[in-house]
Amino acid sequence: MSKATYDYIIIGAGASGLLLADALGKDSFFSEKSILLLDKDLNKPNDRTWCFWEKGRGAFDAILHKTWDHIFVGDDHYSKRTPIAPYEYKMIRAEDFYHAYRDKINHHANITFLEGNVKNIKDMGHEVMVSTDADTFKGKRIFNSIFDYKPLLKQTRYPVLKQHFIGWFVKTSKPTFDRNQATFMDFSVPQKGNTRFMYVLPFSETQALVEYTLFSKEVLPDHEYDEAIKTYLNDDLNCKEYEIIEKEKGSIPMSCYDFNLHNSTNMLHIGVAGGWAKPSSGYTFMRTVHKTQALIPFLKKDKPLNTFSKRDRFWFYDLLLLDILYKDNHKGRLIFGQLFKNRTPQKIFAFLDEKSTIWQDLSIILACPKKEFIKAFVRRIFLI
Repeated sequence: MSKATYDYIIIGAGASGLLLADALGKDSFFSEKSILLLDKDLNKPNDRTWCFWEKGRGAFDAILHKTWDHIFVGDDHYSKRTPIAPYEYKMIRAEDFYHAYRDKINHHANITFLEGNVKNIKDMGHEVMVSTDADTFKGKRIFNSIFDYKPLLKQTRYPVLKQHFIGWFVKTSKPTFDRNQATFMDFSVPQKGNTRFMYVLPFSETQALVEYTLFSKEVLPDHEYDEAIKTYLNDDLNCKEYEIIEKEKGSIPMSCYDFNLHNSTNMLHIGVAGGWAKPSSGYTFMRTVHKTQALIPFLKKDKPLNTFSKRDRFWFYDLLLLDILYKDNHKGRLIFGQLFKNRTPQKIFAFLDEKSTIWQDLSIILACPKKEFIKAFVRRIFLI
């Protein structure tokens, strides 16, 4: 059993691990650092899609699967199709991302990419031991993207919801979709006491990803998602004939839990494991990009890794929303519906990107049901 030592060990070659490895590899400051990237599967399948909004051209344009310039939000009582310029809504398929970033990392001479199923991580104080099913490695700094739900579920200070979904990639026999419009949230589906909506990403007039999504405490049996998608295609889109090309399934934690509790001087949790998913929406990809961009200059200062994460006012906004949805899960339709009905997507995107001013924040908050947020604020202010 070997005990090779590396300056940095990155555990997990998903989005956060690959983005961090590439950022380290291409920065000359780290050229003398030895870096190990570990994953249980060097050839990950096309296991997910990532979507994000962005102004103009971006770093991922070469691997985009599709973009949209309009979005739709609606329910039983209203519908709103809106242009989002100067933003575009962009989609990446995981297989394209993995292929592109593995290729980038293969060109960084100081990065070793190994297959191994991590069994144990032991922080020794001055270094961290990482054991796989075949080897043990020593790391001076560890970046761990393996997510563990258990600590979240053992506490009650912060609400824990899940954004969970099943999506069908369908091909229809006749034109069904608006290829320029991404359906963000169609709340016309029965809510059944939860926050439930359809999310539709068309690739053409006859092909799309149709996804049934919930923000709630518990996942459903698979057949309930499937039945909801089938009903939506048949009844709402009047689509009787279609072929299911592929399916995807996922669950993303929605919580303002203090993930930094599990970091140390020499270990930092990254990606979803580090709380990098936006708690109020589940959007993760561009948050991970921005966190990685902030992490690189931080590492150059050689500070303890558990001083990287900071809370701000946006964390508190997210907490209030999750408090409301945890207590009254059915109110998601009301909150998101009023928000998109009363404010432009451009203002909402800036707010969700955490790039808005305090006055712009206030404008967004005032577009939401005021009573619910005031009550949540009063309840929470006595707990924090």
